[in-house]
Amino acid sequence: MLQNLVLAIEAALLAGEEILKIYNKDFSIEIKDDKSPLTEADLASNEIIVKKLQETNIPIISEENKTIDFETRKTWSQCWIVDPIDGTKEFIKKNGEFTVNIALVENGSTKLGVIYVPVSQELYYTNVDQTKAYKTIISAQDSAIESLLFKAEDEINKAESNTSEIKVVGSRSHMNDDTLQFVESLKTNGKDVEIVSKGSSLKFCLVAEGKAHVYPRFAPTMEWDTAAGQAICEAVGLTVIDQETKKSMVYNRENLLNNYFLVTSNG
Repeated sequence: MLQNLVLAIEAALLAGEEILKIYNKDFSIEIKDDKSPLTEADLASNEIIVKKLQETNIPIISEENKTIDFETRKTWSQCWIVDPIDGTKEFIKKNGEFTVNIALVENGSTKLGVIYVPVSQELYYTNVDQTKAYKTIISAQDSAIESLLFKAEDEINKAESNTSEIKVVGSRSHMNDDTLQFVESLKTNGKDVEIVSKGSSLKFCLVAEGKAHVYPRFAPTMEWDTAAGQAICEAVGLTVIDQETKKSMVYNRENLLNNYFLVTSNG
């Protein structure tokens, strides 16, 4: 499992390096069938990650790959779930709030997660048994990457839950009535509520590293948007609850579109 984790980190770092080359110049933008934007950076990142992860012989679900039929996917005990650039809208806006997401899933549950922020070189990742998560500044230029991982001072922890102030993560692009109603429900319980806005999977990271308490998502997401973030959140003792099943979100489903979900503390 350590080999898989290191490989995923290397893939994210190499992809991040290539993404920044494109980010720092003029780039073309296409509109996909689902009306979401696509840049040459999405495709370049995907190519790098897929090539690297293919070394594991574990199948890959990626936003930029052709979706494989569920009749095939349901036979997989393991798979990688990849978003080559999560937050393409943030990439286009050049605000730096975009990430590379890579997760390993086994029988529907996340086993490890990697989120890399190319602009800041912040790497969020789990350990191999998903019991701890870390935040390390690192780039593809660093040598002996494995020696830079798992340092005690880089370990991240969720926020204390017994507080009168609740920081709620909101989206840069998707704040809506359902989210605002959720915020109001917290206020009626006597909590002071502060909204913390972020793009991409950085919303998961904010909660995982204790800079926010809860992340309600009442807008569409896909499995590749959430798998790595869920792995990191669960590693610090948070839950990512499907709002329809009331259970932890599972992956490699027939429909890769997620239900609404809530990231919150067990405590």
